[in-house]
Amino acid sequence: ILTKTLINFMAKEVLTPQEEMLEAAQTQTENFFEKNSKMVVVAIVAIFVLAAVVFGYKKVIVEPRMTKAQEMLFEAQYRFEQDNADFALALNGDASAPGFAQVVEQYGNTPAGNLANMYAAACSLRLGDLAQAEKYIKNYSSVKGPAGEMINAMAIGIEGDIAVEQDNLSKGASLFEKAAAASDNQFTTPLYLRKASQAYRAMGNVEKANAHLQAIMDRYPSSIDSREATTY
Repeated sequence: ILTKTLINFMAKEVLTPQEEMLEAAQTQTENFFEKNSKMVVVAIVAIFVLAAVVFGYKKVIVEPRMTKAQEMLFEAQYRFEQDNADFALALNGDASAPGFAQVVEQYGNTPAGNLANMYAAACSLRLGDLAQAEKYIKNYSSVKGPAGEMINAMAIGIEGDIAVEQDNLSKGASLFEKAAAASDNQFTTPLYLRKASQAYRAMGNVEKANAHLQAIMDRYPSSIDSREATTY
């Protein structure tokens, strides 16, 4: 018995300070869970309840709002894209279907509501209400990812159109160049290069105007704007 007691005593004596700290920490942790196990369980349950609330909010509130906003946007888009479109109707809607303005007003914080800002700006521009067009396009937020690049380019292009309508050709040309650079594709890029060319030509900067047209013919030879570029 004496030998066993001595061995145990010696074993405790040879513990390093680090080992003693670890042992003490482990004991404190065990004591904490023993004394506060009920509190820990309650906290874990609360986390699960919070997660369920967030999930439920998304399912019950967020997703239905996004779906409804998308449905309203489709109806307004249909009118916007018609031949000889009625832009006032597409913007303001009527008793049979909402317009972009209603989508922005009711669901402006959804992706569809954000896109409706751009369409509403385009409609307002066509209707000659530049102040309203500016208001809508300023509320548009850039869409992330490759799929959003073309949409962002179009939004910047609308800003350029507004500047040109305000007789600010220099700002318009700069915005068209920015729109052309925002997305490299066969549709918006040559379109905004051509618009930039037109703005520079109107300012008397023929060199820059021709440079943009040449870029269209070199980089986007199959585009509609390339065929128009050859007429200059």
